[in-house]
Amino acid sequence: MTSVTAPSPPLEPLPRLRGMDLLETPLLNKGTAFTEEERSALRLHGLLPPQVETLDEQVGRAYRAFQRKPDDLERHIYLRALQDTNEVLFYRLLLDHMEEMMPIVYTPVVALGCQEFSHIYRRPRGLILPYPLRDALPGLLRNRPNAEVDVIVVTDGERILGIGDQGAGGLGIPIGKLSLYTLIGGIRPERTLPILLDVGTNNPERLQDPEYLGWRHERVRDAEYFDFIDRFVRAVKQELPHVCLQWEDFAVQHARPILERYRDELLTFNDDIQGTAAVVLGAVLGGVRATGAPIQDQVVAILGAGSAGLGVADYLKDAMVHAGLPDSEARRRFWFVNSKGLLHAGRSDLTPDQQRYAQPAEPVGDGPVEPGKSIGLATVVERAHPTILIGLSTVGGAFTEPIVREMARHVARPIILPLSNPTQRSEAVPGDLLTWTEGRALVATGSPFPSVSYAGRTIRVAQCNNVYIFPALGLGIIASKARRVTDGMILAAAQALGENSPAAKDPEAPLLPGIADLRALALEIAVAVGLAAQRDGVAPFCPPPELTERVVATRWTPGYPLYSTD
Repeated sequence: MTSVTAPSPPLEPLPRLRGMDLLETPLLNKGTAFTEEERSALRLHGLLPPQVETLDEQVGRAYRAFQRKPDDLERHIYLRALQDTNEVLFYRLLLDHMEEMMPIVYTPVVALGCQEFSHIYRRPRGLILPYPLRDALPGLLRNRPNAEVDVIVVTDGERILGIGDQGAGGLGIPIGKLSLYTLIGGIRPERTLPILLDVGTNNPERLQDPEYLGWRHERVRDAEYFDFIDRFVRAVKQELPHVCLQWEDFAVQHARPILERYRDELLTFNDDIQGTAAVVLGAVLGGVRATGAPIQDQVVAILGAGSAGLGVADYLKDAMVHAGLPDSEARRRFWFVNSKGLLHAGRSDLTPDQQRYAQPAEPVGDGPVEPGKSIGLATVVERAHPTILIGLSTVGGAFTEPIVREMARHVARPIILPLSNPTQRSEAVPGDLLTWTEGRALVATGSPFPSVSYAGRTIRVAQCNNVYIFPALGLGIIASKARRVTDGMILAAAQALGENSPAAKDPEAPLLPGIADLRALALEIAVAVGLAAQRDGVAPFCPPPELTERVVATRWTPGYPLYSTD
């Protein structure tokens, strides 16, 4: 548990709101922590119990209420209700219990929250922009709760984690992501805005659910879909031209085209493509330091050739090129397998992005692949001898015992990253991976797993979660006043993460720092991001010591203001 004691806040002028209006404003509400003097000045006497509590006392009571909830969904509902009631208390509670509560507000429990979104809906948060109102998007953006916004997370709900199309229920993802922007990166909560682009859903369970709250229509596709995205971007540029816009959980066929279309027009990035790639690169850099073999000597097998997998490959390849490999040779070190087998030059169904990583038509020297035949992951592992195995397939259990044992026959310290979410979609269970490799595997997962006991030692399993990157990236962007998000900024974040890998100092340690270290780590990563923004010419010059001061000053810490009642 990480306990944070905030410095005493300065006196602030009284808020304009009074009485119930004040108590129903989550960021201003102090609940039972309003002092006697504040209660008199703000017309709160009689609306609150007479006992005046400290924030610490409120946290203790809230935590006991959290513990009484019977299951994870009820705990998720409780925390969301607390966020909608008292944001300072919500974030302080999370900060004091990060390891326990992060999986509840985000992965894996947020997946269930998205599925049940219409059934557990209580209060509005963020914006839902439905396709039938496509002509009014600037006006809808003007309805946002707060005028000044630093970060937007937007989704269309089509590819939520590993559970697919959730339609309007996908709003739970931007809400959860932005909670972590504040919790880890210190982005002020009132300057964040979750958005759902409601273009319908093809999920029959949602369409047939009488309680479904979204636009009850099949998904808009093709030209109409991209026109809606363009209208949305134009509205953002008009209403919030300096905001950082993060794209989240878009389908494979949409994610990269949207990123490429708009990345040079506004301050934007795609977390599934770039954030996932950065945290994986950070984990791999820690792993290769533990193995002693340089990054340019690695051979990578990736199960899953969607936007996330391709983004991971791009950043790993760039790291190899930076280490001295020619680009073409670096790409040959990647072996992608999707549902139809190995990506190779003889296949006619590959996208342009997939073609960049296609192996030759005779990928392993045994003649061309026969028409109608495919090469699966087991064959790739047997013949290519990968040193790194990454799963982004959402196929639970895909890393089988024979595959893992075959990999371990050829590699002293295999790096194995089953990254699919939620937990049941993970390609392997960490305990099995360590058993099948006699404890030699370096493992990080996409969802949280408990520590593993093996051969008399307890091994903490690192969660290769984007939370290591995107909150710090946002903090660095805001503090440095960056105008664009460059690959150099995200690579700098990954390198800073890799340099802080416990495995870099102790080969038996996890690949990534513990959850309790995230908030401190975010400061270091944010400074690296800001410096990279300057090098790439997208942020004004600022000496490193001053940039560090700006990063620290930008970060918000949950604590109640003291109001002057003079």
